[in-house]
Amino acid sequence: MESLVSVLLTEALPRVLTISVLIGIGVGLANLAVAYGIVDVIARVGRYLTEPANLPDEVGAAVLTNTVSVTAGYGMLAEFRESGLLDDRATLVAVVINTFFGFVQHIFTYYGPVLIPILGLHAGLMYVGARAGISLAISVVGLLAGALLLRGYEYDGSVVDPEVPEDGEGDDGGRTHRDTLRQAGEKTLERLRSIVPRLAVVYSLVFVALEYSEQLVGALAVVGVEEPAAVVDPIAGLLGLPAAAVPVILVSLVDPTTGAITVAPMIGDVLTPTEAVITLLVGSLFSLTIGTVKRSIPFQYGIWGSEFGTKVIVVNTGLKAIFIVVAILVFLVI
Repeated sequence: MESLVSVLLTEALPRVLTISVLIGIGVGLANLAVAYGIVDVIARVGRYLTEPANLPDEVGAAVLTNTVSVTAGYGMLAEFRESGLLDDRATLVAVVINTFFGFVQHIFTYYGPVLIPILGLHAGLMYVGARAGISLAISVVGLLAGALLLRGYEYDGSVVDPEVPEDGEGDDGGRTHRDTLRQAGEKTLERLRSIVPRLAVVYSLVFVALEYSEQLVGALAVVGVEEPAAVVDPIAGLLGLPAAAVPVILVSLVDPTTGAITVAPMIGDVLTPTEAVITLLVGSLFSLTIGTVKRSIPFQYGIWGSEFGTKVIVVNTGLKAIFIVVAILVFLVI
């Protein structure tokens, strides 16, 4: 077991620094986009998303940013919420809509170059298609929620408008590019000062807790759950999966890529491509708990704080669980 200092320096600190940089980029882009009017340009494309969901045009820029960086996109939404452009309900709708656009970048960075070669073209495309369908369904739920819950909402766009000196002349009020960059930098640093301390505290607590996870396993044994397979076995049997699927599900709990590597040799002999995809989906369903503790809680709490962060986690995790189950049922039927 690593020392407490080692865990903080090798696990928590790098993650906090990386996410802080990406959030800073997102918040900075939001401020610059507003200052230079770039939001208006991006909104022409994003309006196809924002108008049906009754969201302001500025949100379109944040949603589309997710295709490049989910953290940066969340940073932009956090900036819009903190500025008062979005209230909690509108922010939740925007977060749900983000889901598919955040998935798109993973197609090019993970699913395409990593997972499909591991699983093979047939099973790989089936699994990626399932994950894409799950993400798209969640985003559609967000659009429908906005259409119903945000009907009649009015937004005060002036809260994110660039500040223009009262005695300025011309369209930019006499403001230079240096002034604009300085003002955007100051706003970004101000936002980071409120976010980074939360990130540091929550990530530190989570990684320390994970380091002492053996005690958690011991606690499970006390209540009669001596090993995870005791929980997984009945579910695999209920879905008609062979016994070979159980270790794959267990491995996927810890690392989805290792789960794919484990199941790949079984495809065709032990498992059909469809059974392999179902196995990975079941593993991803179980791993939602670990993913929530390891990634979602520290990330969302760091950005939004504990109260609103909890709402985001509950909505995101709940919708993922529902549509993963739907996807499993679809594969069982076809």
